[in-house]
Parts: sequence; structure tokens; C-alpha cells
Amino acid sequence: MDKILLQKYADFAVKIGAGVLPGQVLIIHCPVTAVEFGRMCGIAAFSAGAADVVMKYSDEKMSRIRYENAALEVLCETKPYILRSYLDYVESDGGASTLHIIAEDPEAFMGVDVEKIDKSGNARREALKPWRNLTMSDRVAWSIVAVPCENWAKKVFPDDNSDTAVEKLWQAIFDVCRVTGGDPVGEWKMHIEKTLAKRKWLNGLNIDSLHLESSNGTDITIGLAETNIWDGGLSLTPEGQRFIANVPTEEVFTAPHKDRVNGKVYATKPYVYHGDLIEGLWVEFKDGKVINHGASKNEHLLKMLLDTDEGARHIGEIALVPKNSPICESGLLFYNTLFDENAACHIAFGDGYPSTVEGGIDMDTASLAAVGVNHSLVHEDVMVGSADMKITAITRDNKTVAIFEDGKWA
Repeated sequence: MDKILLQKYADFAVKIGAGVLPGQVLIIHCPVTAVEFGRMCGIAAFSAGAADVVMKYSDEKMSRIRYENAALEVLCETKPYILRSYLDYVESDGGASTLHIIAEDPEAFMGVDVEKIDKSGNARREALKPWRNLTMSDRVAWSIVAVPCENWAKKVFPDDNSDTAVEKLWQAIFDVCRVTGGDPVGEWKMHIEKTLAKRKWLNGLNIDSLHLESSNGTDITIGLAETNIWDGGLSLTPEGQRFIANVPTEEVFTAPHKDRVNGKVYATKPYVYHGDLIEGLWVEFKDGKVINHGASKNEHLLKMLLDTDEGARHIGEIALVPKNSPICESGLLFYNTLFDENAACHIAFGDGYPSTVEGGIDMDTASLAAVGVNHSLVHEDVMVGSADMKITAITRDNKTVAIFEDGKWA
């Protein structure tokens, strides 16, 4: 892989993605397979004026060993210091930003007891809810970027040997993350400006509901939350710190009304959940709630997701992504939500973003629910966009506006 582009990627991830400011602490989540890139990000953070860098390493293989050997009650225990290890930095002078580096094997936990994965994950999310609330409401700057690992690369490029597959995945990441041209900052500036223009247009329409149709059988009407706001691309903390939550990102998104979704929708890409693939997924909604569902592979994982809590059977996000996005045009299935959700329109089961309704970041859960924003322990994106998707908006003054035709902006 090109070391110069790798350094540009690290610099961009830290300075533009996480948006670290002078005097802040940068908390980096880094898989052990990406140690070198993590260190490059640490150097980039200090060069941007960070007061300190806190590295939190993870290891998928060790996680699998724990799932296979530790008792459920042990896996479900999250010590209080783990929450404080985030909040202490955020609450200190200068505050903190966080960068997640991911390098995930899509089938890392295939064959593992899914009850252990599900219950321990939910317990951890519950224990870390105060931290999650800060990131979901954009009170803390955060960003996610990806680097290859061998098993992931082999899943994307199964006909190549490991070294070639990893090299190809690096190139694909550089391409869709606008690094290949050598000026990611300049290219992302132009991309963000276009995204902001789309947000402005959608917000100006004052949309009440969206009707999504595809030849695969998708026919669903999604009512939007009261006072909804279209978001996407650039995010801001209340103090004005700029960050890009997902790298790459091609979406503009908003909050559905948790009780105003009706119809049937089919997933158009496999979905990775609990380290395994759900394929052929479909769900049917009535008055916002999933009343029927199915999948051609791992339907039990879909049911487990939907049974997480009451909010998991409702959606907290509707995101629009055209079929001519760089990720879709690459022709690759990444088997990774960070990339695949930016190749197609998607919905998210579970929690909604407070920033997608007016004044939302200052509302409590009950106030958000009153305007229609969903709440759940989970937030799981499922791709539903297709090459022939048609999306029609009904505005709050009863006008009909074409939003998508044949999978692209109308």
C-alpha cells in the first residue's frame, strides 16, 4: 500500500474526521491488527495540538475466545471504570474527541453462542449509555474509519491470495474515501458542500412523509418526526467543533416518526450482525412497528435484533444515498456497514439521532419520543436502496415532490 496515501488517510481521519482540537484528548479505539495505523493517527493528533492520546486496543480473536469460554454473567458485567474512562476525559479541561478504527472480519463470531454475544452486548450498551448519549447527540466529536484485515479482505476478494486481497481492499478504501487523488481534505471539502446543499433543499421542502418503491417488492411509507431536520456530511458539537462521523459518508438522513411507518421493505445487501451475515432480509411495518419479518439466512439473528427491546422493532433513521455514490459505483460488496450503508438508501432499526429534530440535543428521551424520535439500546443500519428505487415526498402542505428516480436524485 502507498505509505504517502496512508499518512494522508491518518491525518485526514484525525484532523478532519475526528476534528481534534488543540488541548483536547483524542481517544482512539484500535484493533491489534492495525497497530501501525493507530500510531500514525496518534502522531497526527499530537501534530494537531492534542494534549494527549489514549489508545484502547481490541482483539476480535480474543473476543471470540472469551465468548467461547467465559460465563454469561461474566461477559455481561461492565465495570464502572470503563464508563469513567470516557467521561473523565470529556469532563476535563479541553474535553475529548474519539476515533474508532475498525478492521472487522464479517464472520468473526460465526458459530459462537449468539445468546452470549447478544446479552453481553446489550448489557455493555446499557452500562455505557451516558457515553452513548453524548455521541448520539453530537455533544462529543467522533469518527469511524476502516483499515483492512486479512479475513475481511478475503471475504471481499475471495479469488485472490491474502496479500493481494489486502492490497486491493486498501486501494478500494482509498478510492471511496477520496484519498487516492492525494488531496482528501480538498476533495472532502467539495463533497461536504454538495451534501450540505442537499440537506438545505430537503429541509426547505418541509416533508411530512416519504414513499419508497422498488421492483423487488419494497413499498413503504415513512412518516417523519415532527420538526424533523435533515442531517449528513458535516456534524457540529454545541461548541461548534466540526467532525465527520463516518468516513466515508454519502448519506443525508433524518428521523422517521416511530409510529408512522407502514408497508414492506426488502434489504438489498447482506447485513453483518453479531459477526455473522443476515441475507434476504425483509420486514413489514404497521403503525411504525415491525409486525412480520423474514430472511433467507440467519433469520434467528434478525429476530434477536428485533427482540432487543421495544424500540428495536421501530426505526430511528431513514437515510438517502444515490446509486451513483462512489461506493455503489465501485461494484464491491464490502460486508461492512460503514461502507455498504453508503452504497444504498437505508433504514436503521432502533435509536434515533437527537440532532435530527429541532432542539433535539437538549431534549430528554420522553421529549424526543413526544415528537416521534425512537429510542432503543441498538442502532442497526440495513440497506434497502435499489437501482430502480423511486422515492416520492408528500410535504406538510400536501405537495408531491419527486426525490429519487431510478435510484438517483430526481
